[in-house]
Amino acid sequence: MLIAPLPEVAVARQPTRAERAAVRLLQIGCTAAVLVAATYREFDLDRFFVPKELVLHVTAAAIGFLLVGSVRSLAVTRVDLFLLGFLVVSAVSTALATNPWAALRALGISVSGVLVFWCARALREAGLARRVLFGAALAAVITAIACLLQAYGVRSDFFSLNRSPGGTLGNRNFVAHLVSFSLPVLLLTTLRAWRNLGFVIGASGTAIALWALILTRSRAAWLGMAVALLVLAVGALLSRPVRRDRRYLLRTALLMVFALGGVAGAVSLPNALKWRSESPYLETARGVVNYRDGSGRGRLLQYRNSLKLLGDYPVLGAGPGNWQVHYAEHAEANDPSLDRTEAGLTANPWPSSDWVAYVSERGLLGFGLLVLGGVGLVVAAWRRLRTARDSEEGLAAIACVAVVAATVTTGMFDAVLLLGWPTLLVWATLGALWSPETARGVSAPAALKMIVVLLLALGASAAAVRSLGSLSAMTIFVGDPSPERLEMAAKLDPGNYRVRIAAARNHRRGSEGRCRHAGAALRYFPNSASARSLARSCD
Repeated sequence: MLIAPLPEVAVARQPTRAERAAVRLLQIGCTAAVLVAATYREFDLDRFFVPKELVLHVTAAAIGFLLVGSVRSLAVTRVDLFLLGFLVVSAVSTALATNPWAALRALGISVSGVLVFWCARALREAGLARRVLFGAALAAVITAIACLLQAYGVRSDFFSLNRSPGGTLGNRNFVAHLVSFSLPVLLLTTLRAWRNLGFVIGASGTAIALWALILTRSRAAWLGMAVALLVLAVGALLSRPVRRDRRYLLRTALLMVFALGGVAGAVSLPNALKWRSESPYLETARGVVNYRDGSGRGRLLQYRNSLKLLGDYPVLGAGPGNWQVHYAEHAEANDPSLDRTEAGLTANPWPSSDWVAYVSERGLLGFGLLVLGGVGLVVAAWRRLRTARDSEEGLAAIACVAVVAATVTTGMFDAVLLLGWPTLLVWATLGALWSPETARGVSAPAALKMIVVLLLALGASAAAVRSLGSLSAMTIFVGDPSPERLEMAAKLDPGNYRVRIAAARNHRRGSEGRCRHAGAALRYFPNSASARSLARSCD
């Protein structure tokens, strides 16, 4: 046979019924997270973000409750302590934040992400890592297909016309980021396919993902892909079992043929995208590290102003999700990060960098703990790579490092782990790939581990209720923006700026309702000119 099937890895024990149910829910969650969206164009960002965050929280809570018993056998490492410390610091920062509703939203994403990581580790211990990785890889391919459908002319209310082709993610950059950090998992699942048909399907999925990645013209994602491929290549050379396994070498060569076909299709076939440049892909490649003008220059200005928040809140930060609340205090009127239609507000609710957001919102303490956790993941995976007993173990370790590298790289230039669907996919992938065998262990009672997971599952449940309230408020706002209905929307989503402003404007000048809603909007967004103007009539 041209492509020899790879043997199935034996597992130490059979998974329980709860573990089988949890892995199915995780697979469904990964797919749902990249597909769900609302059609409320008045909420152009949140109509994508809120439904996907709801899927993240529901998935995390469900598998958390199912796997409470399974986590008893998990080895506790310093990485786990760093991540738990990051959550504790984030919770304290949330309690002190100017806008607690925005802080709770961002905190919920972090809580659900870490919970998914620990649950995926438990599934790995049960021998279900392949299924977790398959779910993540399938989600990446589905995202790429939706992107290609829009790129070649398909229209849908679930697509956004802005930043096309974003498919069901609403933004081409988000599609590109997802493909970038999912590429190592796609390659891993394809190379480790047990049957020839599985390899062909995986290779075709990889070609589709690369096709979409090229069409997005996302510089951050192209750079992330390059870093991931470099890590994969270096890791394969350093891992003796992988380097000497002829099956993987042959499959890699065939996989490259499929990949080149995807790239050729993206460049040569006509599409419905309207690029201004005659050579759009070459122009993007040349501008990958351009920070002298355009969006690159805007990012540098934003990073500089964002770090000024660290001077105001050095230890605990401004609060999760509160970058949007305080950024205008340090920005000039012509700053491209500011909203041109609403003075005192930012154009996006987060900065164009995960790491700028974490350091400004969680402070040096929270940011430092997260960095230590990430470094611990990479160091342990790299040690495992060097000491791998077989090619299966070596490939998993290489892919783990590559996923972290791609996530860190794309997160330097845009929001990744600040969003719901990348949080679900990245932490599920890392949990399924990472082995704590080479990390330093910490003694922890089984009961304590179960309590921590149970508390996080309860936190994810609370975050799901909050997301459901936000989605309901959006539905009310779009369907019937009468004063009575807006009152209900404000109760369902108290921190929604647009709902608060609309509710205030629906009351007469100086009325109790106008003052209450305008005061809330100004309290949560103290730099908003509209909120200040509405509240002025109450003085």
